[in-house]
Amino acid sequence: MTKLQEENDNNDGKIVVMEEWNGSSSTKLSRTAVLTLTPSSFSLQRSGNRFSEVSTRVIGAFVPEGFPTSVTPDYVPFQIWDSLQGLSTYIRMMLSTQALLSAIGVGEKSATVIGATFQWFLRDFTGMLGGILFTFYQGSNLDNNAKMWRLVADLMNDLGMLTDLVSPLFPSAFIVIVCLGSISRSFTGVASGATRAALTQHFSLQNNAADISAKEGSQETLATMIGMILGMLLARVTMGHPVAIWFSFLSLTLLHMYANYRAVCCLSLTTLNCQRSSILLQSFMETGKVLSPEQVSSMEHILPSWTSLWRSKTDDLLHKRIHLGVRVSSLNHKDMIDLSGSTGSYYKKEKYLLMPKSGVVNVYVHKQSTAADVLQSFIHALVLGNHVNKTKFVHEESRSWMDKHYEGYVAKLKLTGWKTERLLAPPVVWRADWLSNEKIE
Repeated sequence: MTKLQEENDNNDGKIVVMEEWNGSSSTKLSRTAVLTLTPSSFSLQRSGNRFSEVSTRVIGAFVPEGFPTSVTPDYVPFQIWDSLQGLSTYIRMMLSTQALLSAIGVGEKSATVIGATFQWFLRDFTGMLGGILFTFYQGSNLDNNAKMWRLVADLMNDLGMLTDLVSPLFPSAFIVIVCLGSISRSFTGVASGATRAALTQHFSLQNNAADISAKEGSQETLATMIGMILGMLLARVTMGHPVAIWFSFLSLTLLHMYANYRAVCCLSLTTLNCQRSSILLQSFMETGKVLSPEQVSSMEHILPSWTSLWRSKTDDLLHKRIHLGVRVSSLNHKDMIDLSGSTGSYYKKEKYLLMPKSGVVNVYVHKQSTAADVLQSFIHALVLGNHVNKTKFVHEESRSWMDKHYEGYVAKLKLTGWKTERLLAPPVVWRADWLSNEKIE
């Protein structure tokens, strides 16, 4: 970047001054040279030093262009903790790989090449099959709970490494154990890759997702190299000492789990999923204010539901009682009468129907509904669910609230930084069609 200045000298000649600035962000520029031209002379004055220029280029290989203004504020803390957990993973990988190769028979005269090849092939084959099956069952849900699946992915990776380390202890069940470990790691590959893509989009502030992804690769490669070196040293020191191996592995695993949890806690996602929508609406109905992404992040439950069965925190969230995209074939005769009568009259203008039943709110989505309609139907269902135990006229009260507050509520969400284009929820695969009058087809 250059800056041109023109000044008149005492002899009515012109003095031209050009400045050279370096930096990818307009807020972090440093002047590197000044060129001065007079009618009788030319001078070049350099500022800064070569070391500073080289260090800037090296750092540029690991951080996105325009950093830090080109990424969200939670990028740095997340990357620090993510790199730390990645480093612990690569160190442990050397220990688990050493145990796995020992179990296969590397270094033993009785081991055969074809036997080791077959075992390795079977291990990789089951891992590939497990990845396909996991994608089939959960691939569409990874965006909805990126934080939770990020934790689950690394937990499954820990289990996979643990099976590799255990495999030499059970020679008769070696194939079964390593195949289970491979399947576990295949879940990690799918979930980690998908959630990483979602987080990259979140970090991007200047349509620079590709640059962020590339720099993430550089950071991971550096962590891998350091982890491999430390891992080889650790494997060398602990060789032949099972207690030291297990102590090192378990200690690094605890560090990995803690660092991964802290990394996920740093994230302040701005997309609306079922849980964040529930937290936001409950707060808005109580205080009339919209929480910021940072505030919601501190209230969000990111562990899998089975880890908190003894807690009531998740039970307090309305989204657990909302069933989105229910099949209309589940309706009975009484439900049809209600929908064709007074109940259905509250949804004449909407592309969805709501039916509270057995403590939950069923949402029937019209086949022509858009992403905005799905979001509105879910928020309407949350409002209705909030009124279930407070009044008998749940449809009337929830309809009144939506008419008075919905548009203003969505506008406040946008002003606070939330993305309201769509709801991140499991795909709505069951839809319905009905006539515009009171009778349902």
